[in-house]
Amino acid sequence: MRNITIGDTQKHFEQPVNSPFIWGVASSAYQTEGAHLADGKGPSIWDEFTNKRGKVFNNQTGNDACQFYYRYPGDLEILHSLGIKNFRFSISWPRIFPKGRGTINQAGITYYHRLIDRCLELDIEPWITLYHWDLPLELEHKGGWTNRDIVGWFEDYAAFCAREFGDKVKNWMVLNEPLVFTGAGYFYGLHAPGKRSLGAFLAAVHHATLAQAAGGRALRALVPNANIGTTVSCSHITPKNNYSWNIKAAKKVDALLNRLFVEPFLGLGYPIQDFKALNMLTRYMQPGDESRMQFDFDFLGVQNYTREIVKYSILAPIIRASIVPVSKRNAEVTEMDWEVYPEGLYQLLMKYSSYSGIKKIMVTENGAAFPDQREGAVVQDPKRMNFMDAHLSQLNRAVADGAKVGGYFIWTMLDNFEWAEGYRPRFGLIYVDFKTQKRILKQSALWYADYITANSN
Repeated sequence: MRNITIGDTQKHFEQPVNSPFIWGVASSAYQTEGAHLADGKGPSIWDEFTNKRGKVFNNQTGNDACQFYYRYPGDLEILHSLGIKNFRFSISWPRIFPKGRGTINQAGITYYHRLIDRCLELDIEPWITLYHWDLPLELEHKGGWTNRDIVGWFEDYAAFCAREFGDKVKNWMVLNEPLVFTGAGYFYGLHAPGKRSLGAFLAAVHHATLAQAAGGRALRALVPNANIGTTVSCSHITPKNNYSWNIKAAKKVDALLNRLFVEPFLGLGYPIQDFKALNMLTRYMQPGDESRMQFDFDFLGVQNYTREIVKYSILAPIIRASIVPVSKRNAEVTEMDWEVYPEGLYQLLMKYSSYSGIKKIMVTENGAAFPDQREGAVVQDPKRMNFMDAHLSQLNRAVADGAKVGGYFIWTMLDNFEWAEGYRPRFGLIYVDFKTQKRILKQSALWYADYITANSN
């Protein structure tokens, strides 16, 4: 075993958590594949969005990204050499259906078969995410997530993927962080497709909720013994103090950030009781939608990076709450200006474990971007190792306290295109020189490999 030192402190590995426990890394198609129009792929909303000036840091695009589309054999060899046996990646919807539906792109299907086959040859278990934000542009022209027809479009796409890849892939995730792609994409306009409308946001939320369950049902019907989940972005919410209005504001934010897409599939409906304004979603509901929103997932994917401190704000329309700026918290932050708060992961794992309808939790994303120190062929990243060590300690604490945790995936395998932030923040265990596409293992990759070895049977 390698001796990896963080700062001046030698880290000692803890006892194994529940066995068998899944250890892996996560990625997504648009952020890594590049080859944005190669071999018959159709344009996505991100292809269009990144070509609009001022939308992304330094006007960068994901056109090339990490060239994973071409370089996946070597990248998978790196995972194999590290002993990482679980790889979460997404299928690009427009690479399969260039226009979102109808004509099939056989070259795209062949690519994913080769990727899956190579994973299996290297004893790496594929975990597929059906939708990681790259909606086919043609469907956005028809209204995208604001059009109720997208539920059927997505269900058809999910069923196709199930039939095409289900004999090889048993682990599936339906949606990636629906609050982010609906909120940042249709309300704030910070992500593709760049819309800014409360009505568009509410419609997108309801249709994504319906699609989440519809995708699950399609997979269940077509993939024998499938392990099916969906993922949500989540942050531990803390009121600024015990002032009653701050506590009420925190409950609203928690309902929006942490419960909006979870409670509907559990049959609990939208969390309107703690955030009355969510009652506006009912205008988009049709008879029978309460049952259509439900699905018995095998696991919930929890994706956590930080926490939020909330206070009452009369200036914030509808929600009457605001986030206390990180600059006023006197806390360590990542390059994304997110507070480093490892206990937040513990709190969230315990929170979701308290739902009787949640069978298992997988931490499907957790990681950090810090300025890496590259010296030739060596990349030192002690802050990332500290982040991982502290969060894994909190994961072990949650397991010891009865949390239903079955796995952990680091975000991310490679430094990649980080949406509106472009290539500036580096989350990867593997450093990518985007000029040459050279890969360099960071010290955190070696640390994680050793951690997995020490915590596996």
